Amino acid sequence: MLEKKDKQFKALALTIDTFTTLDLTGVGLVGELFKARLKHQKGPMCTRAAEMIAKRFENNDGPALIATGFPEGGGIPETDGPVGASMLARALFLGLGVNSVIVTDEDWLDCVKGACRGAGMVPLMLPVSGKVSKIEYLRPVFIKTVPKDWNKTRDISVELLETTKPRLMFAIERAGMNKHGVYHSMSGRVLNDLTTDLDYLFRKGQEIGIPFIGFGDGGNELGMGVIADDLATILPKAKDCGCPCGGGIASATAADILVVASVSNWAVTGVIAALALVTNNPAVMHEPEHEIRSIELCTACGGVDGLSMSPEPAVDGIKAAEWLGLLRAMKGIVYRGMGVIKDWRQLK
Repeated sequence: MLEKKDKQFKALALTIDTFTTLDLTGVGLVGELFKARLKHQKGPMCTRAAEMIAKRFENNDGPALIATGFPEGGGIPETDGPVGASMLARALFLGLGVNSVIVTDEDWLDCVKGACRGAGMVPLMLPVSGKVSKIEYLRPVFIKTVPKDWNKTRDISVELLETTKPRLMFAIERAGMNKHGVYHSMSGRVLNDLTTDLDYLFRKGQEIGIPFIGFGDGGNELGMGVIADDLATILPKAKDCGCPCGGGIASATAADILVVASVSNWAVTGVIAALALVTNNPAVMHEPEHEIRSIELCTACGGVDGLSMSPEPAVDGIKAAEWLGLLRAMKGIVYRGMGVIKDWRQLK
């Protein structure tokens, strides 16, 4: 078992971050996001997130709460987000025995259900009581939908925190409002009519001591407030969105731990890899084919690729076949680093 003080542990933690922050989309942004994050949150981001996960769920006395869903044209959700949420729910359940509640907009329910089924999880609607419990012979993931009505969503958010009592919250490729309360796309398009206010949920959670881990790839995602000031020097639209609000696209809500990548789903993969390392449980890492199936079912149930804006089995322009290779490589790196696959070159 690798210990945190071991040279091999530190090397693998660094490798996971390095692979997670590769510029997979070729737009040249992720390196700047990662440098900005390091100014505010030191140390390997994926391993730091994994350590928080392991600590918060040490006694398995509450569920994870995961928010996801980002609207594209006409309010159709993209594949980046629901797939990552599903894979994280799987890792938490199989690795730590933790139930997850995925929160998303009402009209994105089918998309999220499809992604969950692809991940090998059984999606169930959250009971009215808000209570989640183990179900024998089943791999459940619970889903809570919220309306576009912001006031109703805020009321639901308060109730959700009271009834589920989550130990940790996650925002995965979820639209984040700017300092003036406006949601934007990367191009500066206003999204307030296409999404609901889940920033309120996360801010209320933080107020009562529930931390959250945010995953983003552009700066306008919930949790990216950690680097909001830095984004104004990186992205022109973060300084001037071009809409009447004049507040830029940068998210104002700051995560307790921010994880960035060129695709948010890939940031989730990095944390899952690190969680396998931190818990010394290689089974936490899913088979690449699970994620490919999750992408395919997500699109079949209403999701679209965030680049082509069409129901293709892709995420941010990266086709499923390419994801398969990336996922296989990440799993191989983790297995070799942990000694699951033996390598005589490992430092002792």
